Amino acid sequence: MPPKGKPDTAGYKKFLKDLESGIFGQLYLFHGEETYLRDHYLGQLKDKLLAGGMGAFNLHEIAPKDISPHAMEEAVDCLPMMGERTVVLVTDFDLSKTGEKDREDYIRIFSQLPEYCCVVLVYDLIPYKLDARTKLASAIKEHGTVVNFVRQEENELVKWVTRRFRALGKRIDSRLASELIFLCGDLMHNLVGEIEKVGAYAKGEQITRQDIEAVATPQLDTVVFRMTDAIGEKNFDRAAGVLGELYQMQETPYVIMASLGRQMRQLYSARLALEQGKGASYVADLWKLKPYPADKLMTSARRFSLKWCRKAVVRCGQTDLAMKSTGQDGKELLTTLLLELADPA
Repeated sequence: MPPKGKPDTAGYKKFLKDLESGIFGQLYLFHGEETYLRDHYLGQLKDKLLAGGMGAFNLHEIAPKDISPHAMEEAVDCLPMMGERTVVLVTDFDLSKTGEKDREDYIRIFSQLPEYCCVVLVYDLIPYKLDARTKLASAIKEHGTVVNFVRQEENELVKWVTRRFRALGKRIDSRLASELIFLCGDLMHNLVGEIEKVGAYAKGEQITRQDIEAVATPQLDTVVFRMTDAIGEKNFDRAAGVLGELYQMQETPYVIMASLGRQMRQLYSARLALEQGKGASYVADLWKLKPYPADKLMTSARRFSLKWCRKAVVRCGQTDLAMKSTGQDGKELLTTLLLELADPA
């Protein structure tokens, strides 16, 4: 199934405006996949609200095991010391598991926060899943800002990658930056490490494809894409070699199968789009892909027939079921499937 619709980023945009103006509210809830951005902006928020030599005294952190309505009220009631604001920071407090009485107390606290206090609830190791229909969720939305740090758009990521390399004294062109994002994934906290590795390895000022291929660690989906690409080029030896790479990455047959099945479904939808005269933007919207991987997917789909794509999706589903239900060796099943996919007939 294609992924669901785009996440709500209204809170993120509002927070950026607050950050730019320096005028902050009394309540923020931070969550989302892009932890690099979350930590970056949390740092900026603390720097602005806790400016001055006594800033550390105005930061009140409450551990999840210690959180309670009473502990929250005590922290909120602490007046700022030689400053204008205080920050109450709570990380990984699962609001969805609070009892009814505590929920009523938190609703009251959040609706009466003093102007000098800013409460920040951060979801790091646990997902934010508070039902939007509850009174507590409504109170947070009414009196605060829910900030969802989502994966960034490709054009913004390319600019950011370029800036990161520039800070290392290196240059990278936009096309190669897109390739790096495709290869290593689009989460910034992963890309930071990859950029530093490539920057340290590169001898010249200009980053080359060889620099990236030498040291960058590819994500699973990218390696699987290489395998299907090799099949499309009728290069079975290279496809088998890529499968071997996946095993060397310590990936299990089940994980590889899940990625391969998804890749085949994307390929099938891209082939259907070509049959109907639709372009890469249609597939990008369908699967929530960035432009560069969507273009690569369409290029790959042109190498396969609609019949082959349909059969590949069916055989992936059958192989996945066999892995989970028959007890057969997963590697043998994957190898058999690869042989079948390599046969254009």
